[in-house]
Amino acid sequence: MSVVNRVGRRIEAVVARYFDGSLPDPEGLPRYVAPLPQWLENVGLRLAWPIAIVNLVGTLFGFWYYAGQPTDLSPPLLGGQLGAATPLAYPLIPDSPVATMFIGLSFAAWKLDWDLQWLHALAFFGCIKLGLWTPYVQLVINGSEGIAAWLYWFLILSHLAMAVEAFLIHRYATFSVPAVAVAAFWYGFNDIVDYFVPVLGGPHHTWLRGEPRVSVYGFDHTALAHDLAAGWAVTLTILATFLALATRVEKLKRRRADS
Repeated sequence: MSVVNRVGRRIEAVVARYFDGSLPDPEGLPRYVAPLPQWLENVGLRLAWPIAIVNLVGTLFGFWYYAGQPTDLSPPLLGGQLGAATPLAYPLIPDSPVATMFIGLSFAAWKLDWDLQWLHALAFFGCIKLGLWTPYVQLVINGSEGIAAWLYWFLILSHLAMAVEAFLIHRYATFSVPAVAVAAFWYGFNDIVDYFVPVLGGPHHTWLRGEPRVSVYGFDHTALAHDLAAGWAVTLTILATFLALATRVEKLKRRRADS
């Protein structure tokens, strides 16, 4: 056993002492769909309630981030990007806060033994997509100029943690085809209205510092930043769909082998 696994097992034992309870059995899924070591999965699942609360607090912070930062393009009653958009577009704009809401509610639903497979799929998609999209945008497109260093790195690291959380969900979710379809539709629809067909006037996607704003509701979509952000968003939606369905296939293989 490696040093990392030995330390991990000790951490798991300490956490189990204070957060006892039954856990879903591991199914021995391959690393490409279950990359976390089992001890880390167990720690994350034992801490499901604290992690759910942290995510829901993060949702509130995220809405502040989108609505509480006044800009020169924002109406006076509501700052930030939400203030520059039509209210009908509000569910489409704060993507990361909605994703942390999904994962927080997913953990809570599992702990309460509520069979909400569509919610688990939405949480998986949201954490994969926004957990990997935001660090890419911050590091490759936005950069650290014009934002406090603590906030810049908090955004990067907290979103990477979301991607890690995604790989806890397979222990209690089935990733049924209808559930995956719901998640794929929601995040595919978000890609369309964010970058290709802004049906509610916009701006739907997170403001990009490399994409010049030409009006309160308009962006210069000919900028390279737009193409880079859009391409990565679509790629991650496809990746999440593949991983969710591949997880289901691997689960079914093991159940048939055990029957």
